[in-house]
Amino acid sequence: MKKIILTAVVLCFLSGNLLKAQDEEIGMISKFGLGIGLNAIWLVPDLSALNNMLPGTGVGSFSDAGFVALGGSGYFYLTGIDNVRVGLIGFSGSAKQSGSQGGFNKEVDYSLGLGGISVEYTIPFFEKVGVSVGGIIGIGSSSITIYQNAGDFTWDGVWNEVSNSSVSTKNISRKISNTFFTLTPTINVDIPLSRFALFRIGTGYMISLSNNWKGDNDVAISGVPSSLNGSSFFIQAGLMVGFISF
Repeated sequence: MKKIILTAVVLCFLSGNLLKAQDEEIGMISKFGLGIGLNAIWLVPDLSALNNMLPGTGVGSFSDAGFVALGGSGYFYLTGIDNVRVGLIGFSGSAKQSGSQGGFNKEVDYSLGLGGISVEYTIPFFEKVGVSVGGIIGIGSSSITIYQNAGDFTWDGVWNEVSNSSVSTKNISRKISNTFFTLTPTINVDIPLSRFALFRIGTGYMISLSNNWKGDNDVAISGVPSSLNGSSFFIQAGLMVGFISF
């Protein structure tokens, strides 16, 4: 988020050169402007392989409908290239399921996020709104964290579990994660609310280009189902402020 805000400051500094009306060509209007804002994203990854492991654990299944993520984005139109804009976008979200079984409290958390560079072409014959097609090139990350414990911990008890091989415990904390490159096609509609604000709604699909999971302290883990690679459909909506012109 800090990087997005810093980028917006730089863009505003350059706005004197970037924000100028371009000539109409063949009856179509060239777009210009810049914006930065916050986004709410609804992620719908395929968690069926994770749900297959949960029966018998005391933990409920994750919803097929998805979960909420939050993030931010910013953009500016390129000078000299009509209707093309570039920007930054980042978001992350998580879902969790918990339960109890055999005297143990249990929880499974799943998280998914993305950060990258966006490139879009705003279709010029829409004069009142901005309809843009494009994509995101970036890095995604997904993780699964598993907890099991019998109640409150003590300082000495935690270290005894590590140092004393005779201590028997069923307390568990495991985290596995997958960091991947992604190509994400998108389509967005920007509806101006004023000269300096707009409402954005759009959709996209994160395409994961790898499935290389690591466990705990970066130890390789094998056998993770390929469907958990982080690919996900999403819907986004949010407000942006800046210099808006369509």
